[in-house]
Amino acid sequence: MKIFLIYVRDEDFYQMLPPGLGGSRFDPERVQVMAFPPIGIETLAPAVREHGHEVRMFDTCHPEMKEEHIAAAVLEDKPDVVALSFLSTTSYPATKSMARRLKRTSPDTPIILGGVFATMNAKEILADCPYSDAVGKGEGEELLPDYMANLGNLGDVAGLAWRSGEEIVENAPRPILRDLDKFPYPDRKSLPIDYIESMPLDVPAVLSLDRFCTMQTSRGCPYPCIYCDIPALADGKWRHRSPEHVLGEMQQLSDAGYRSIYLTDDHFLLKRKRIQAICEGIIDRKLKFRWGCEGRVDSVAVEELPLMGKANCGFLAFGIEAGTQKVLDRLKKRQSLAQIEHAVSEAKRHGVATAHGFFLVGSPDETEEDIVESFRFAARLKLDTFGFNRLCVYRGTPLWKEYVERGIIDDERDWYKWFKCSDIDPTVLPSEVVNHARQRGYMKLFLHRIFRRPVQTFKLLRTFGRHMSKRDLLTLLWSPFRKRQLTLTPALPERMIEQGLGAPIGQVAAGSRAPIEQAAAESSTV
Repeated sequence: MKIFLIYVRDEDFYQMLPPGLGGSRFDPERVQVMAFPPIGIETLAPAVREHGHEVRMFDTCHPEMKEEHIAAAVLEDKPDVVALSFLSTTSYPATKSMARRLKRTSPDTPIILGGVFATMNAKEILADCPYSDAVGKGEGEELLPDYMANLGNLGDVAGLAWRSGEEIVENAPRPILRDLDKFPYPDRKSLPIDYIESMPLDVPAVLSLDRFCTMQTSRGCPYPCIYCDIPALADGKWRHRSPEHVLGEMQQLSDAGYRSIYLTDDHFLLKRKRIQAICEGIIDRKLKFRWGCEGRVDSVAVEELPLMGKANCGFLAFGIEAGTQKVLDRLKKRQSLAQIEHAVSEAKRHGVATAHGFFLVGSPDETEEDIVESFRFAARLKLDTFGFNRLCVYRGTPLWKEYVERGIIDDERDWYKWFKCSDIDPTVLPSEVVNHARQRGYMKLFLHRIFRRPVQTFKLLRTFGRHMSKRDLLTLLWSPFRKRQLTLTPALPERMIEQGLGAPIGQVAAGSRAPIEQAAAESSTV
């Protein structure tokens, strides 16, 4: 059988490489895009091929892989199945439009949807989008081949929601995958796209023109943070690939010329011996790339930072979230300010070039002084870059459930929406107050960086300026202070970015705080 795997992006959250930055390493037949690769469909493609099927992949960031191009390909190639991968509520309208176009082009071709948002809202999507025939819930490496083998008997496919006439049927759930080593490595060759390493900004902040890709070495997170849906997607379980399997893929990537790799694990720093084995393998094999990851500050694996530095870990992102213990406890972070300071200091002491901190503002019960204190705390930390995003709530998180119970959100009416907490929760400061406090905090933080850490600040700006125009660099620096229109339908919240359950039919997780495709209108990284 033949299947099309299509990753549908939100048009606002990727950028083509600015003219003049190409360089000799780029194939003129490939386009260059500042975005994370669609590791979900890249992972699913070889898993489906193992069952004897033919796969063709599309990523809508490519200028010749839009609706009209894919519709023409459907007419020409006549696939037996079309699978649409999409990330979140903001890319759902584009996915719905794509499904409509393809269903009208080929009415008899079944269309299956997948991804994080689809997994959380399968029944609602089928009721709302008549152009889709089924939704794959959860991981897709086994579900998708099972679906293709049972197109005439969909009731036998665990984890599938599907339309039977006027009835929407939800089959029994499919257990999460335990053995992640049994699947082949992702297909990074079929898409004619070079993905460019960049920062999470709404300006062309290219970090390097090295060959760049993402990897996922583990799935899930067991922690109960109220803004995160990952525990719900993965039954609160953390699963991992063996060090040998990970190193095999890393060797393949190094041999293929990749020189920058970002690990999209929801929590890489969780198992100390596993990190030791991976880092020692990188050193022993003399692998040539630099790499980055993210994790919690309270992990015992923080003690492995010396080895990670030796293994060429150049970027480490911490989910710090707040600079007061009160707010950390309200968010159920289960970490302390002392743990944060220790982790960041250790990262810098042991040679991690860029330590990034993710912060939230506009949390329930947070005061204006709490926001000010978070900026003061950030100034004390040895962070190289940081981002302060307004807390947003979306379906599947503990905070969404809390808001439903408090009558703030109607679950049946609002399932496809997301909200800034400062727009709907009376226990959160009003948006105007949050924005004003954030602007003042940024100003003080910038001044602190310029006058108290001038060398570090100069090195950072030099890194940004390597592939940026002066105008774009000034735009970057000014972005936290520009006025933003207050709306209930703003840009994509950070915690939705490339978040997922391993390899759902829609999308493999690329990190809940991925450093490339962040919410540009709601954050700044300096």
